[in-house]
Amino acid sequence: MVALRLIPCLDVANGRVVKGVNFVGLRDAGDPIERACFYSKEGADELVFLDIAASHEGRATLVEMVRRTAESVTIPFTVGGGISSLEGITELLRAGADKVSLNSSAVRQPELIAQGASRFGCQCIVVAIDAKRRKGADCGWDVFVKGGRENTGLDALEWAKQVASLGAGEILLTSMDGDGTQAGYDLKLTRAIADSLDIPVIASGGAGSLEHIFEALTEGRASAALLASLLHDGVFTVKEIKTYLLKKSLTLRPPEN
Repeated sequence: MVALRLIPCLDVANGRVVKGVNFVGLRDAGDPIERACFYSKEGADELVFLDIAASHEGRATLVEMVRRTAESVTIPFTVGGGISSLEGITELLRAGADKVSLNSSAVRQPELIAQGASRFGCQCIVVAIDAKRRKGADCGWDVFVKGGRENTGLDALEWAKQVASLGAGEILLTSMDGDGTQAGYDLKLTRAIADSLDIPVIASGGAGSLEHIFEALTEGRASAALLASLLHDGVFTVKEIKTYLLKKSLTLRPPEN
C-alpha cells in the first residue's frame, strides 16, 4: 500500500507564516524557513508553502524563499501562489521546489496544467481547489480563486475531473467552510472528489483533533492530510499524530525518533 502522508502547510504573506479562519483574520505564526526545518526534522512527509497574497497582489512567489528551503530541508515541498506561466513553474522547480501548486492561474489558463505536466511530469503539478459549499442541502461546492476572494462559478467536482484529465498529478482540496475552524474536514466534499479521481487528494481545512485527521484519511478517502493551526499552535506534534494513526493501523512512514 502507498503510505498516507501528513503535510504541514505554511501560508506565507509578507515573508511570514500566517493563519486565519475562513481565509480571513490572519495572525502571525512564525518564520517560514524555521518552521520548515522544524517540521522536516519532526518527521513530516512533505511541506506545502502557499504565498496566499501573491495572486491577489499580482506578484511572483518569492523564489529566494524556495532556494533557502531547498537548502534547509530533506523532504519534498510544494510551492504555490502567483504562478501564472510555464516560465514561473520552471523558475520555482529550478530553485528547488519538488512540485508547484496552481490555483487561480489554472482556472484562467487550464492549458498551463497540461503544459507543466508535459514538460516536467504530472508528479510536479498540483492543482489547488478552494471549495465552498453552496447554500441549500446537497447543492455541491463552488470553486473560489484569488485567496478565496472570487467565486468562479465552477463546480468543484467537475473542475477536479477536468484538471485531472489535463495532467494534474495531485489535488490540494481546501474546504473554505472548514478552514481554520478546527471543526473537522468536509468529509463529504473530500470523499466525493477522491472517489471520482485516480490521482491523490490532499484534504485541507478544518483539522481540530486526531480523530478529524483519521476520518479524512479513512472516511474521506484522502491520500494526505494538510495541517496548519494544530501544528503551528503546538496542539499536537507530527510524531503524536503519526503515533495515533499508526495505532489505528493506517499505513504511514514512522515518525522520527
